[in-house]
Amino acid sequence: MECQPRSTGRTRSALNDSRRTSRFGFLTAGFLALSAGSGEAACRLALALGLDVSDSVDATEYRLQLGGLASAVLHPEVQSAFLAVPTAPVRLFVFEWAGYCSQRRIIDWQEIKGTKDLAWVAAILRSRSRFALVPSTGIGEAMLYGGGALADQPDCWRHILDLSGDGMSNAGILPRSLSAAVLGGVTVNGFVVGSNGENSSDEIANLLAYYVDDVIRGPDAFVEMATTYRDLEQAMTRKLLREMQALALSEMQGQPTRNDISASNFGHR
Repeated sequence: MECQPRSTGRTRSALNDSRRTSRFGFLTAGFLALSAGSGEAACRLALALGLDVSDSVDATEYRLQLGGLASAVLHPEVQSAFLAVPTAPVRLFVFEWAGYCSQRRIIDWQEIKGTKDLAWVAAILRSRSRFALVPSTGIGEAMLYGGGALADQPDCWRHILDLSGDGMSNAGILPRSLSAAVLGGVTVNGFVVGSNGENSSDEIANLLAYYVDDVIRGPDAFVEMATTYRDLEQAMTRKLLREMQALALSEMQGQPTRNDISASNFGHR
């Protein structure tokens, strides 16, 4: 059977259709949820986290990556951000990605209603065993897979795909070739990780610039950075807080370029 890893089971056209009225749906859903005051809880954010497990990530880095994310979701400020609006919770999806035809779900869509949900997420992450995937790095393929997962949550007000990585794409469809029409209203954020401090400052700067130029897109998109995998927990905490504390109704801005890169913050100005 031909492998079709680019979504969680939905075609590209289905993804486009579900996103076609995303801005209108976002505004309408937010208005209705704020004005209703009762009934079924709305979803204020669908957040899909994609973790790089390509060949450049060794066994130690793999455990640091999962452990850092687990600790970040248990951080008191992050828990407060997740649970800030009980009537409109966050839904979380976590997957691993490598090259073409190499994406694997870790946590299916989980609505975060309390600290027990976050404790469960952290436990799953910490107990995860590595599964062999192809060694290449397919960021565009991960974007399509994550976009397909987000298309399954059309009732959420915002849709964010967050991709971590320590290298540039070298397999599958190139991120730059993915038009706004393909990903629709999804905001794509980046999380760049240096590999055990072995990357030179120039290499890290080039990777950051690559993510800004080719990967991130959409309203309020940005890139966070961890110098090494051992710094991942602190950086992931910053990133999650920024994503969840953003204004519910954000103004669409243009795509960033290399000139938008500063020493401490990477994203839209």
